[in-house]
This record gives sequence, C-alpha cells and structure tokens, in this order.
Amino acid sequence: MSESVSRRYFVFGLAALSAIPFARRAWSAAAPPGPAIDNQVTIENFSAAGKSLGTLRVEKVIKTDAEWQAMLSPLAYRVARRAGTEMAFTGEYDKNHADGIYHCVCCDTVLYDSKTKFESGTGWPSFWQPISAINVVKSSDRSLGMERDAISCRRCDAHLGHVFDDGPRPTGLRYCMNSVALHLTARA
Repeated sequence: MSESVSRRYFVFGLAALSAIPFARRAWSAAAPPGPAIDNQVTIENFSAAGKSLGTLRVEKVIKTDAEWQAMLSPLAYRVARRAGTEMAFTGEYDKNHADGIYHCVCCDTVLYDSKTKFESGTGWPSFWQPISAINVVKSSDRSLGMERDAISCRRCDAHLGHVFDDGPRPTGLRYCMNSVALHLTARA
C-alpha cells in the first residue's frame, strides 16, 4: 500500500472519529423529551389497604452509592445495595404480626402483604408470595458456594432476600426477606 493511500485512510479515520460527538448531539436532539424507555419499569400500584390500583410505568430509581449510603442505615445499605444478609433472629419484622403492607426501604414500592406472612422459624420474615409478582425480580445467586434464587425490587434493584421451595400452601414457596430491606405501613 502506498504512503499516500495510508495517509488518506488515517485522515479519513480521524475525520470520522471527530464527527462522533456531533452525531451524538444530533441523535439526542432528535430523541423525544422525557425519560428513556429503558429507564422505566412497570409495577403494580396498591392502596394503603393493599388493594390493587392497576399497573403503571414509573421511572426506575437509580442513585449513586453515595446517595444510597446517605439515605440508608449502614446495615440496610449492605443488605439492599450490596446483597448482604442481616443476622437471623435480629430483624425488626421476624416475629412481627402487625397487619399491614411491606414496602421496599429504598424506593417505597409495595412488595408484600402481611396476610401472606408466616412463621418459618428461620429468623427472617417469610412470605408465601409477593403482593405482586410484577414488583419483584428473581435472579440466580451462586454466592457462598450454593445456588439460590435471589429476590430484588423491580423499581430500584434493592436486594431483598431469597425464595425457596419449602414454604406452606398454597404456593409452597418461602420468600425469606431481610427486615432492613423492608418497611411496614399499617393497613388503612
């Protein structure tokens, strides 16, 4: 290849690279206003009485680590944002029998109804189903040398706990959650 041809490819490559910032601005200027579709999720909304109000599209809650640390206790941050686990039998909701609705500690999405809570004897609050399967996400967790199904909040990706197949009827499931990942509001 001649030196002049190589030089042309070099110059053409530089020109193409320098055009990228301008092309990005043009593409984003043409984009519709408002949040991008991939920053939204569908959740099921509930009244304070636990009655479904239907589904809605909401903006996904995304914060920096510093923002999460500022709003959460150190333990809640370690559990919800770093997939930790609180010690068994230490959580606020393990033996709690109050009637109400359990929300995500990070974004307030409704997750569980106390009507589905049961005593599992494990030391963590356990539920036989979420209030809506839409509001939680199940993913594979292979940490600690075992395979489990982790449960997180759909709206903010907060780690909540794990689900196991040794629960009571009617589902046979045990959603074993961390108390610090939840907050309970009294049923209206």
